[in-house]
Amino acid sequence: MAKTGIRGVAELAGVAVGTVSNYLNHPDRVSDDKARRIQSAIDEIGFVPSNAGRQLRLGVSSVIGYVAPDVSNPYFAEIAESVERRADERGVTVFLANSHRSREREDAYLAVFEQHQVQGLLVSSHLPIEDRLAHIRRRGTPSVLVGQRAISDEQPSVSLDDFSGGEQVGAHLVEIGCRRICFVGGPIGIPQVADRLAGASEHIRAASATLEIIDEPDRTVRGGHAVGRMLLERAPEQRPDGIFAANDLLALGILQALVLGGVAVPRDLAIVGFDDNEFAEGSLIPLTTVRGRHEGFGVAVVDLLFDAIEGRRVAEPHRIFRPDLVVRASTQGFART
Repeated sequence: MAKTGIRGVAELAGVAVGTVSNYLNHPDRVSDDKARRIQSAIDEIGFVPSNAGRQLRLGVSSVIGYVAPDVSNPYFAEIAESVERRADERGVTVFLANSHRSREREDAYLAVFEQHQVQGLLVSSHLPIEDRLAHIRRRGTPSVLVGQRAISDEQPSVSLDDFSGGEQVGAHLVEIGCRRICFVGGPIGIPQVADRLAGASEHIRAASATLEIIDEPDRTVRGGHAVGRMLLERAPEQRPDGIFAANDLLALGILQALVLGGVAVPRDLAIVGFDDNEFAEGSLIPLTTVRGRHEGFGVAVVDLLFDAIEGRRVAEPHRIFRPDLVVRASTQGFART
């Protein structure tokens, strides 16, 4: 069987192993004639150069790691796509890991990325993680916290103003006449969820409306279905007339369950989500929601990471994007009775 490694390339090209190594790592040191022979040999035997050894020798990598909590959620998939575009512009590759909202998987992926000496880390987490990232940073791998504002100025972060998003939803539901309002989402201890609830609460209580909280940790369509079915078991007068779901998937699940159960949305009950994912506008009843994604989000995340990689101190270590309420059919036409 023919050799397929670097020695096989050298033998086929009729050059020394060191010449092949120079061609792969320092092509300017190899003559045009030898370069053509080496490339021809590489093509013939299907040799795939490995960057691992070079990275270990030079202490550099062309890879950054991104740990996301749930790539099945279109919101996180869109962030990953925008990050990937900016990283490609900067000449690096993004390796994406899906933690499935598990602390154990999150820690495991962080360890793997650190062992492979990635240039830096992007981390989206719904749990406190700054202490973990601080340890990794002290060992030489910088990071940016994505979607959650960091507490320490030593930990760069890019996030949304979730409190402002909640304020906009609370004000909208009160303005259209909702007085029995329910917030659905959890765990409530997650900073993003807590901030959205806190923002909405101010407007709801100022209007003397009632606020019910359903702590639903399964922030998926499935979780929304479960909440919707539970609400259908109540008498109509005991149901909320306005629902603020912590994300669009929950809101869409609730919407589907209620409509299938005979509830008229938005005439009898108004529903608002959060994120403005790709399904929100395309729903049978288009969903009023808070648009959290911005074109500049992925750019800010990657550029802030490179500031950390290159040791630059920035005046604004925490970039915060203000979300915008997008009003659609799920709240338009609500009729208070």
